[in-house]
Amino acid sequence: METMIQVLSVENMRKSDAQTIAGGIPGRELMFRAGRGIVGLTDWKPPVAIVCGSGNNAGDGYVCAFLLQQEGIPCEVILLSEKTSEDGGFYLRQCREAGVPVSLWAPGRDLKGFGTVLDCIFGTGFRGAVYGPALEAIQAINESGAYVVSADINSGLNGDSGMADLCVCSDLTLSIGGYKAGHFLNMAKDVIRKKQNIDIGISPADRPYRLMEAKDLAGLFAPRKNFSNKGTYGYVALIGGSVRYSGAVRLAWMANAAMRAGVGVVKVAVPGAIRQEVASAVLESTLFPLSDDGNGIVFSENEIAELISNVKTVAFGMGIGTGEGARKTLEYLLGHYKGTLIVDADGLTLLSRMEQAVLRNPSCSLILTPHLKEFSRLTGFSTEEILANPVQAAEGYASANHVILLLKGPATIITDGETTYLTDSGCAGMATAGSGDVLSGILAAVAAYTKDLLCGTAAAAWINGKAGEMAQEKMGTAGMIASDTVSCIPAVIRELENMARE
Repeated sequence: METMIQVLSVENMRKSDAQTIAGGIPGRELMFRAGRGIVGLTDWKPPVAIVCGSGNNAGDGYVCAFLLQQEGIPCEVILLSEKTSEDGGFYLRQCREAGVPVSLWAPGRDLKGFGTVLDCIFGTGFRGAVYGPALEAIQAINESGAYVVSADINSGLNGDSGMADLCVCSDLTLSIGGYKAGHFLNMAKDVIRKKQNIDIGISPADRPYRLMEAKDLAGLFAPRKNFSNKGTYGYVALIGGSVRYSGAVRLAWMANAAMRAGVGVVKVAVPGAIRQEVASAVLESTLFPLSDDGNGIVFSENEIAELISNVKTVAFGMGIGTGEGARKTLEYLLGHYKGTLIVDADGLTLLSRMEQAVLRNPSCSLILTPHLKEFSRLTGFSTEEILANPVQAAEGYASANHVILLLKGPATIITDGETTYLTDSGCAGMATAGSGDVLSGILAAVAAYTKDLLCGTAAAAWINGKAGEMAQEKMGTAGMIASDTVSCIPAVIRELENMARE
């Protein structure tokens, strides 16, 4: 796992930068390395406007202007303020001495005559609202029609949360020293078309997050042996459904996702009243009817004990409702099941209504897969509080409750409170009913045959997102449905198997 791309919080980046300078590399040298990296990685379309704020992010822009001037690429530095940092001021003086045009932002100015605009207004330390000349400049950049490059992070975008009221929309964002969580989370995919990191010799001061990529999980999908059987790859149980929310099709997506992700056997446990409806939709799975009262399940210890006796993973909650039978079943699983329990959908609602103590000493390994609103119910925090720093919120909850938390979003956060993975796969077309059920199905499968449960959870999230991307390529954003994602799971896993052979 040490090969994984590192992702830092804003505070970790600040401390890491300070540690590097204290270790003997001057800030001025780091600034020069950043500017040199930006110049080398950008396909410049002249003339170039370099829009600068007042901090070290502006200093990176001054270095770029100086180097572009040396290369004969026409550029202009546009200042939003006469104020500069100490190191930034050094390079601004060099620009002026080299003859780089420098001007002060004028109200009403537009940038439509430039081929490239380099955004150096705010760095990753930015917080709060954009106003004044910065607001005007960001609007002008977005309306310029130029090729837009953001230095370190898009100005106005929060480096920890990926949220913004207003920010630069970039064609390319070049992070400096290390990616930040805000490059991936929440709004980031909508405002960053492409991103790349520039290594300037900074090592993380604190434990970084890690970005999960194909190369990091290929080892989980080594070619399978002929001398094996369905039991080799595990049995899983999916418990869900009710008369009101039968979800036969969605249960089928979940079951088929688990089968396509490589598990040996899937048992689909539903209220007996809907077994006929579900049976026609889960042809490759084993149907396990549960006692019911004509609406939802009625808890039967003997039935649940039989269901879970030989399964490595149980996924609980999709469409099961929040009645007494469902609650007692979840309580029984938490207290008696010895495998891995995945709680999703209605199961999370039930869990949010229980005493938190039930999470402190469960008999099973517990994975929770909430989206933002479900996580809000679990934690008692508002969605706004969570969005302000979602990684911190996820780590805090996972650590306090000794669970693996998978927080869904445009990028997914997977953490046990100590180690945190981010997955950046996924697409807009996955904003459709059943996508979460597909993820739970993949997760149930991977958790059944992987040894590293946290890594396996992250792998499932990555596979789900990558399959969704493949489906969107075929079906388009608006017309895509969850079963399209299921159909692409084998192709994703085949690519991983091929990588494992290499």
